[in-house]
Formats: sequence, C-alpha cells, structure tokens
Amino acid sequence: MSRILLVDDDPELHRLITTALKGDGHEVLSATNAAAGLELLAREPVELAIIDYIMPEMNGLQFLDRVRDILPMLPCIMITAHGTPDTVLGAMRKKICDFLVKPFSISELRASVSTVFESCPMVNIEIVSATPDWVELRIPCDLSAVPVLQKLLIQLKNDLPETTREAIAYAFREMLNNAIEHGGKLDPAKQVEVACLRLKRAIIYWIKDPGEGFDPASLEHAAVNNPAGEPFRHVAIRDEKGLRAGGFGILLTNQLVDELVYNERRNELVFVKYL
Repeated sequence: MSRILLVDDDPELHRLITTALKGDGHEVLSATNAAAGLELLAREPVELAIIDYIMPEMNGLQFLDRVRDILPMLPCIMITAHGTPDTVLGAMRKKICDFLVKPFSISELRASVSTVFESCPMVNIEIVSATPDWVELRIPCDLSAVPVLQKLLIQLKNDLPETTREAIAYAFREMLNNAIEHGGKLDPAKQVEVACLRLKRAIIYWIKDPGEGFDPASLEHAAVNNPAGEPFRHVAIRDEKGLRAGGFGILLTNQLVDELVYNERRNELVFVKYL
C-alpha cells in the first residue's frame, strides 16, 4: 500500500480521486489548500503528491517550490484545467512525473499513478531551455519518457487546431521512439537531444540520437520500405526481430508533417509543420 498526498480545493474532484485511489488500495492523505499540504508533508511520510494547479493563496508551482525544498525527489503529478505555457514549462522545470488536464477520467488517473510508481522519467530529463518558443531537452534512451513528454509538449500548442496538434504529437512520438530504440539501443545511460521551436508560421522539431545513423534502404522492419502489394511485410520482420509493434512511423510522419529531412548520417532529423 502506498501513501499519497492529494492537495486540491475542489470538493467533488477531491472525493472522486480519493475514492478511486483508496479503491486501488492506496492510503490517501487529504489537504484542501497548499498550507495544509505542506503541514502534512512536514510530519507524514508520503510516496507521491497529486497537486492541483489552481489553489487559493499559493498555486501548484509555488507549492512545488516549497515541496522541493523539503523533499527534492518526491514524485509529483500536477492537475490543471488549462495547460498554459507557463504552467507546462514550470511543471517541467520542477520535474513533475505527469500532468493531468481536466477533465480527465478515473482510468487516466489510475494509469498515471501506476506509471509514476514504476518510474518517473522526468527526473532524469535535462532541461536545456524552457521558453514557449524554444524547448530543448536531453532525454535518456528510455521509452517510458515518451508519453509524458508528448503530453507536456502538446499542451504548449493548445491554440492550434486539434488535427494539427494530433499530427505533431504523432510525428514527435514516432520519431522519438525510433531515436531511443534504434539510435540509443534503449540504453538509459545514453541521451537523445530534442528541440521544439515555435515560429510565427511553423513549428519545428529537431531530434538527434546517439547512434551511428542508418541506411534507409536497410529498413526492412519499417513500412516505408514495404514492396508494392505487401503493405504489412514489415510486421512479420519486426516480430522475428523482437521489435515493438509499429514500424509505420516514418511513412506516416511523411504524410502528417510538411517537411521531414535527415542529416547525412541519419542520426539527426528535422520535421516542420506549417501553420
């Protein structure tokens, strides 16, 4: 059984979260404001804190500042109704483990808590730059880091049409998965470098993996090289090689973004989505 601190001033949401987590066997310590949450942390051991961003007197990021003074490595999940750039970037700098945007489902909450108890990939992510126009990160070659990063970065683009955000999110996920799996060989001691640039008329992603690059003609495990008439040949090859399901990343990314280019070694790529 794990002890979880919930800091939230919404009575109905508080009740729903508490009921769900207790039903999963967790012990929940409740605080309806930041001051009460800090008092509980000072006297009670907890293994996870779930923090609402909007609270009276002290918002979630200010609360996290105080938490990090007391418990610098405490895993934290932030809840917010609006993923504004300041909120998202502040949460990244405070090394939160996940980010739940209201309205979220109980299944999403449970999945988030379960994932955090398995690992908190944000702890090992190095933040080089975190401004709304230029986010630059160094990410360990661990696939568990991808979902939370995708979730955080897509919140920076809430002003864009949903179809555009979904296209960018898919392309980023697939290209980062490839960089981690094939370039970094799933070695968490290695890092993938990522930059996301927001321009007036375009969004640009740059990804550099630590590998030696690849020959495009040798990608028999990727859908982009399937012969005419055999659109799923790569699926059997991936199964033989013990690779994760997929292989459509490059093919679909080419269709979803406006430009996708590689360097000569093909261990760096840039993709562009025009606005």
